[in-house]
Amino acid sequence: MILSDSIEGEARDIGLMHTAMAVHCVNTQQPFLPPMVILSGGETTVTVTSDSGKGGRNCEFLLSVFASLQNQPANTEIYALACDTDGIDGVEDNAGAWLTPELYGKAEKLNLNPRHYLDSNNSYEFFNALDALIVTQPTRTNVNDFRAILILPEP
Repeated sequence: MILSDSIEGEARDIGLMHTAMAVHCVNTQQPFLPPMVILSGGETTVTVTSDSGKGGRNCEFLLSVFASLQNQPANTEIYALACDTDGIDGVEDNAGAWLTPELYGKAEKLNLNPRHYLDSNNSYEFFNALDALIVTQPTRTNVNDFRAILILPEP
């Protein structure tokens, strides 16, 4: 499902919207039967409320997805990634991050609270602790931000 290549708005709100679509697909098998991918592009924004956090709009989007999916059943097969094509998410050394269902258990073992990291705009440190940052080095080409949520059928 291709949503748009020019989505704008708060990264965390766009994350909530994408998550709602993914959960709807899992729960109702509509509008498509898994496996399916939700794709979108465009450049979101982050309203920074903490001066101690690190991270860009792609990690903030993905942390919003992570926090929203945290209470889904353990067998929910939703994977996601968000990256900037120029290889730099905000001012950090990463292009973005990824998540898998296994990262929820890892975050719990490390006592990482995604809401705390989201509230402090510290998405970089959250995904860094999970070893889930995507580091590509600068590509010197800026096409767009890229987001993908993969929904697989239940095992």
